[in-house]
Amino acid sequence: MFSAYLDFIRIRFLMMLAYRVNYYTGILIYTLNIGVYYFTWQAIYGGQGQLGGFTADQMTTYVAVSWMARAFYFNNLDREIANDIRDGSVAIQFIRPYNYILVKMMQGLGEGLFRLLLFMVPGMIIACLLFPVRLPTDVTAWTSFMFMLLLSFLINSQINIFTGLLAFFVENNEGMMRMKRVLVDLFSGVIVPISLFPGWLEAIMKFLPFQAITYLPSSVFTGRVQGTDIWSVIGIQLVWFAVLILPIIWIWRRARKRLFVQGG
Repeated sequence: MFSAYLDFIRIRFLMMLAYRVNYYTGILIYTLNIGVYYFTWQAIYGGQGQLGGFTADQMTTYVAVSWMARAFYFNNLDREIANDIRDGSVAIQFIRPYNYILVKMMQGLGEGLFRLLLFMVPGMIIACLLFPVRLPTDVTAWTSFMFMLLLSFLINSQINIFTGLLAFFVENNEGMMRMKRVLVDLFSGVIVPISLFPGWLEAIMKFLPFQAITYLPSSVFTGRVQGTDIWSVIGIQLVWFAVLILPIIWIWRRARKRLFVQGG
């Protein structure tokens, strides 16, 4: 049975490979984003030693790794699930001998692996050539970051799946999906590191899952979190991964009882 789920990863990877030209242009767009943020932060620093606990070099590295990490964990599972619900194809999934949620997660992982190999890695290489990105020299930082990156994918996918499943109850959750994407990009630390938020807002972020998607892994990569503190931030990610399973199970069980198919 597990091998069947692995096939979903392979199939999605091959599907993405058929449209790889789109991701070559995506590398260019992400590199431009990094460039814009790099020069913006250089102007903001203006010779200051630190800002929000980041040195100028750390901020450059943070910007580069945050955007390239986003290339891996980003997916449209929420939109795919919402479309399945709207066109009624989700009804067929109920009678198939596999778990629909796990299938979507595996499909997202297949897309993520494609983005990792053909988007994130070459994009990071280009960013290192163009900007003063300082890669960690500690093996622990690399291994911890890669593990945390996987947890980032899982947590982001859980949020996407939960948002997509809301289509069972609101029928059209387009507005929710757009709002979710803005919230994730803003509060995960992709646009602005959480340490630069106002004190009250930074405190609130510690009780939300968004920091576990980008801010914490990137803090490990830039060396702001080291030693035994790495285990603490990994623990935060693991806690949120476990916590987010509960609302997904709850909404999935309720959704199965009130399936409403639109169209013919």
